[in-house]
Amino acid sequence: MKKCVFAGTFDPPTTGHREVIDKCLKIFDEVVVAVMVNARKSPLLTEEERAQLLKKLYANEPRVRVEIFGGAAVDLLKKENTPFYVRGVRNTVDFEYENADRFANEKLMEDIVTIYIPAKQNSVHISSTLVKNSVKFQKDFADYMPAEIRGLFLEMIQNKN
Repeated sequence: MKKCVFAGTFDPPTTGHREVIDKCLKIFDEVVVAVMVNARKSPLLTEEERAQLLKKLYANEPRVRVEIFGGAAVDLLKKENTPFYVRGVRNTVDFEYENADRFANEKLMEDIVTIYIPAKQNSVHISSTLVKNSVKFQKDFADYMPAEIRGLFLEMIQNKN
């Protein structure tokens, strides 16, 4: 059985994240989607809320497992007993960042296999920040977040006000 880890902040999950996960499902038997705890970031949603959104999005897909993880990605890969680490890239800036991270990860885990999944051309502008800014300025974000989780997301952010 081939398994991969796709880790990120997912604050909130976007259609771009969905694209990456859906492509992983074409390659792997199981996809571990890891909501990472990052003390340097100030997320809008809690880790539990982000995981809840992802679980709802993939409620009918038993090959997707959502986890919350507070350590290094390589530690999660070891815990999951897989070398396959998936990264979504939208542009060359993402690629440069991810590639530098890959070199560091290879020092920590020799057998890591980093797989870059490029965004579709019509998705390169989509980010969690774009969704949050759209909400902040009361702009439509329907194209940036999967329909299945939009209502729950709005409910979550309304509860924060």
